[in-house]
Parts: sequence; C-alpha cells; structure tokens
Amino acid sequence: MGVVTELKSLTQDDLLSGCAEIVGAAHVMSGATDVSAPYCKDWTGQYAGIPLAVVRPKSTQEVADIVRLCCAHGVSIVPSGGRTGLCGGGVPVSDDTSIILSLERMNTIRNLDADGRCMTVEAGVVLQTAQDRAREDGLVFPLTFGAQGSAVIGGALSTNAGGSNVVRYGTTRELCIGIEAVLPDGSIINALTGLRKDNTGYDLKDLLIGAEGTLGIITAAVFKLSPMPVTRTTGFLSLASLSDAPRVLNALQDRTGGGVEAYEYMPAAAVEVICREFPKIRRPLDALAETGLFFEVASSRKDDAEAGEDGETRLQRLVFAALEQLMEEGVIIDAMIAQSEQQRLDLWGMRESILEAITANGSAYHTDISLPLAAIAEFVTTMDVAVAEMGFQPITVGHLGDGNLHYALSAAEGQDWAALPLDQAKQQIFALLTRLNGSFSAEHGIGQSKLDVMRKLKQPSQLVAMRAIKRALDPEGLMNPGKFIPETNDAAQKT
Repeated sequence: MGVVTELKSLTQDDLLSGCAEIVGAAHVMSGATDVSAPYCKDWTGQYAGIPLAVVRPKSTQEVADIVRLCCAHGVSIVPSGGRTGLCGGGVPVSDDTSIILSLERMNTIRNLDADGRCMTVEAGVVLQTAQDRAREDGLVFPLTFGAQGSAVIGGALSTNAGGSNVVRYGTTRELCIGIEAVLPDGSIINALTGLRKDNTGYDLKDLLIGAEGTLGIITAAVFKLSPMPVTRTTGFLSLASLSDAPRVLNALQDRTGGGVEAYEYMPAAAVEVICREFPKIRRPLDALAETGLFFEVASSRKDDAEAGEDGETRLQRLVFAALEQLMEEGVIIDAMIAQSEQQRLDLWGMRESILEAITANGSAYHTDISLPLAAIAEFVTTMDVAVAEMGFQPITVGHLGDGNLHYALSAAEGQDWAALPLDQAKQQIFALLTRLNGSFSAEHGIGQSKLDVMRKLKQPSQLVAMRAIKRALDPEGLMNPGKFIPETNDAAQKT
C-alpha cells in the first residue's frame, strides 16, 4: 500500500488529466463531491469509500485505455453498474487508492437477432430497457428481479445474478452466450459471436461472469432470448407442509410441460410484514398461510391460450387439474388464482416489496443461501425453532424453485436487536447449511460482506485455485481489490 500511496501523491494530477483526455473532462468527477457521492456508497449504506475519481467511459476502447493508464499509475479500478448491489462489491475499500469506473454511459443495445433469438447489449443497459426492447419483437429477455428498473447488465454479469424465474430460464451465466471484456492489462476480448457451441479453449466467459470485476471488466454481452408467453396462470397457495413444496412444483411442471416461471416461498411472517409496512397490499388469502407459495406458469403455445366454453384457458385447466388433485390429497390447504392482469400484478408487487418491507421493519440480518430442494424444509424448520429461542423473528422468502432462500432475522416482538446473540445465530445457520450441502451465497455475490464466511466455509483447495487465477490474470491486484477473494489467514492477521 505504501508504494501505491506514493505513486498517488506524485501522479494524481497526471492520472486525472489522463482520464479526462480519454473520456472527456465532463466525465471525470474527482474527490468526494455531491455529484460523485452516489457512486461511493453501497445500496445498504454499510460500505463506503472515497475514490480518486469517478470515471465514465463511453466505449470499450475507452475502458481499455483507462485500465492501461491506471495500471501504469498503480491505481486500483472498482467497476460500478446500477449500484443496486447488497454486498459492498461496487465501492472502494476504505484504505485503497482507486478510481470508480462507471459503465452507465455504455448503454447501447447493439443488436437484436430475432431469428437467432439473441441480443447484444452493453454493460450499462438497464435490465428493463433490454426487456422492453425484446418485447418489441415478441421475445423475452428472461433476466428479471426486483431491481430491474435500475440494475444494469454489467452488474448482473459480475455477480451471476438470479431472480424470480431462474427455475425456468437459469441464472445470468446460463443466459449469456458471449462477452466482450477488458482484461487487467488493458487487452480486449471480443467474443460476441453468439455461438451456442464453441469448444476452442478455456471458457473465459464463464470465468469472468460472477467474478465481480476482479479478473476484468465485461463491457458487452450476448444474451439468449425466449418466445413471449401468450398466456399465464398466476396464484398463491397455502401448503400443509414446506416439505411438500417440491412435490407441488413437480406436479405443476409435469402438467404444463415445464412451464413454471416463478415458484416463490412467502410464509406468514413475510406476508405480515409486507402488509404492515405497505397497507395498500392485501393478503392473497383470508387466512395467513404458514407455508405460502406464490407461483406463475406461462406458455408460448397458442393452444394453451385458447379458452373453452367456461372461459378457462387450456393452461388454466392444466394448472387446476394439478392443484385439485393435490388438494384432495391434503397437500394444498387453500389456493387463490389471479382472475385479472391487475390481480397478477398485485401478487408480483407483494413479492417484490419484501426487501423494502424488511428494511422498514427495523434492524435485520439477511442471508442469500441455497440448498438442495429436499433439504429446504429441514433447514427452515430447524432454524426457525433455534432462532426463536434466541429472541429472533425469522422473515424468510425465497426462490423455492431453484433452492434459493433469503433467510432474514429480525428482533421478535419485545426484543432489543442490539442485545440479541446474532453471532450465535449466524454460526448455527452456517453450520446447518454446511451439513445440508448448501451454499452461503446464491445470487447476490460476495463483495465485502461475505469475505469472512467465505474464508471459513469455502474449501481451502478452491480458495488456492481462485487466488492462483487472480494472480495469473491480475498480478498487481488492481482489479476491484478487497472483494470476492478473502485474504489468506496470515495476511488477514497482519492487517
């Protein structure tokens, strides 16, 4: 750090003027100013850092030129997207000499190939913009989650984001079929061919996706598109037991030919806090569902959209047949099916309000974990009892179709959050998660917030391999330092 600090003091003006020559003076914001402040703080407010400057390139070549300039000056680079991250991955660490490289001006949709059903987009394109563009050609840009109105492609790629419809379409990595990126030495990888098959060496695309900017900066990508559904059936279920959730999912999948797009766990505690913090949102069922499930099934088949004499579409009849059988068997207690587009949107609004509701509810600890589907009921049942005994109220939601839970802890009624044994609760959560072969990070990334957990739970051999890859591609350690890969225990003890 001493060498970098010395370089900073000697060449900071040269660095900033060099950046201005590359991107234009209007797109270099130096120091802590009102204009640059929004770039310097994590969405959660827990992580912040002051860079030398915020630099906003417009092209991949400008990104490459900035990277080479920073490398020459020994200055770190922190890529920044839509700033909706939850783990501190897009802001500088406090003791590092760095610039924030915002890709928001790289916001062009370069191409949409309707026949090939793919789209080439730059890293600064907002997800909703890509969705709207695909819709114009009767196609779906499948990546979607609550922050889609402000989250951008680059951020989604950097964390391998998931969302509510991974059960059908897959994560960002599965949707991406080509990238353009700038490596730590300033060289450019152009692999925007959109090939579905290309076995010509190491897959650098999959290496860079999910690396959180520690191995390079993705500037553009090719994404698969899907046919636009012509009919949907959306509803909310009350199950007798969480252990039956996989059975209900499989029944819906089998009846509809794999048409389930969303399968979301929303138990009573989550629905209660949403309705309390957002009074305009109504419960989907009269009685609170201890095991509540929000689901959506969709089809692009015209036959599935045809309505019978009773007004029901073929897709609805398929869904109803599956649900009726499960109700007869006592697996489903109650069900609500949206009868209009507004009711469907209301259900989605309820699901997408949960993070804001938990935040408004008071202090909380959030996890982003994944488990084998068969292990979810055991995890939730065991942990709910354990944390309640400690004075916590669990507020859990999850993308149950792909095993991803957001298991959050808040203070139970009458409890003081500051006095609760959070460390003890976290230890039990991660111990049980490990025993059940789960993951401590499913879709939000590692950033700064999960480094300690990663150091403790990631297999040592995997950490050794990750550090070797990092050294090979970024020997100076200038790409988004202090994120994603924890220091060795020896290094951590020295700091």
